[in-house]
Amino acid sequence: MTAVASETTVEELRARAVHARRLVVDMAASAVGCHLGGSLSVLDILIAGLDRADRGDGTELVLSKGHAAAGLYAALHVSGRLPEDPSVRYGQAGAPFTGHPGPLVPGVRFPTGSLGHGVPYAAGWALARRFAGSGLGIAVSGDGELQEGLVWETLQVAAARKLGNFVLVVDRNGGQNDGLVADISPLPDLRARFAAFGFATAEVDGHDLGALRDVLAGTGDGDRPLAVVANTVKGKGVPVIEGKAASHYVKIDAARAAKWKRTLR
Repeated sequence: MTAVASETTVEELRARAVHARRLVVDMAASAVGCHLGGSLSVLDILIAGLDRADRGDGTELVLSKGHAAAGLYAALHVSGRLPEDPSVRYGQAGAPFTGHPGPLVPGVRFPTGSLGHGVPYAAGWALARRFAGSGLGIAVSGDGELQEGLVWETLQVAAARKLGNFVLVVDRNGGQNDGLVADISPLPDLRARFAAFGFATAEVDGHDLGALRDVLAGTGDGDRPLAVVANTVKGKGVPVIEGKAASHYVKIDAARAAKWKRTLR
């Protein structure tokens, strides 16, 4: 695990995010396309989480919504953990940059394809790091993924074991594969639900890198795990697709990718 010599500034994190979004758009222009909307919505969370993990205390970040692999690969690259530009070989036969991440990719410890499984991976890591004496287990989930019962079973165990060094961050972009979360399985009073499970809670703008960095800055010294509701926009950064359900999975040509990258914000 790479340790940084000094604290990364918010401006540096923002520059990483812009670079990462360009890479994700390039992956959407690959022969196979990618889960573009959710990769763009979760990118800022991943970049802030990886920056927290680079403290060198054993913290691990797990992307539980593994279909946003393109976002993870881009975040790993701009954070310095993945030397290779993943957009070049994304989706190609024999390349490790598949539609769901696995441990053949530098910086990926756990494979996450089936939704819900990354949350217990991160909770287990938090338990191991508690025994080791330092470090967090950070799970990055989606709001659609919260329909998986395994997520809530894990939260119950994490609270019972008093895993104060376990953090769940929910990329709440309001969408899932087949529509809006509010239409399929609504999540009213989400923070209250987490609190009822014994979690400390927080709610942030999931694209505010300063706020994300602050909420992930803890060391896990207490005995209550933390649930962070990060409100995000599907397709964030590409104005033409922001907030649109059709951005869930996208395959575009090189000309459109170039046009979209010129409008990135």
